[in-house]
Amino acid sequence: MITARNLESVSDALATGGVLAALAYLNEGVSLRYTAVYRFAGPLLHNVFLHDKQGRKRPDYLMVVPFTQSFCQFVQRGKSFRTTDSAVDQRLDGHPLQGVVISYHSVPVLDPHSGRLWGTLSHFDMQNVPLPDPEFELLQGAARLLPPFMDES
Repeated sequence: MITARNLESVSDALATGGVLAALAYLNEGVSLRYTAVYRFAGPLLHNVFLHDKQGRKRPDYLMVVPFTQSFCQFVQRGKSFRTTDSAVDQRLDGHPLQGVVISYHSVPVLDPHSGRLWGTLSHFDMQNVPLPDPEFELLQGAARLLPPFMDES
C-alpha cells in the first residue's frame, strides 16, 4: 500500500527526527538529488541542513555561497523560484550558476518572530529533473513548519 505524502508526515518527521529527518522525507518523494535549507547572512548564504540522495558528505562548495552567485537570491518573502533547466531559462542569462545547478525549486523560510526572510528550503540537482507540482506544494508547506526547528542549526 502506498501512503499519500502529506504535510502531517513532514510534521511527524520534524517532531521525531528534526530537520534532517524532514529533509530526508521530502527528498525521498522526488528525483532531485539534494534537499537543503540555506540561511541568509549578509552577503553569504550558509547551508545549515542538507540531505543528499546519494548519501555523500556535503561538498565544500555547497557550504557557503555568495548571495549574488546563488539562485536563492531570487526567492523573496512570499515568493518562490523554480527552474527545471537553468541552462535554457532566460531569467538566469549571465548568472554564474546557469547551466551548473540545472534544476532548482526553492521556497522562502520566514523568521518566526519577525516574519522576515530567514532563508530558503530547496530541492536542487545538477541535472534536468522536473519537480511535480504536488511535491512543490509539499515543499511550500514544509517551509512554514520549519522555523521553530531552526535553532537546531
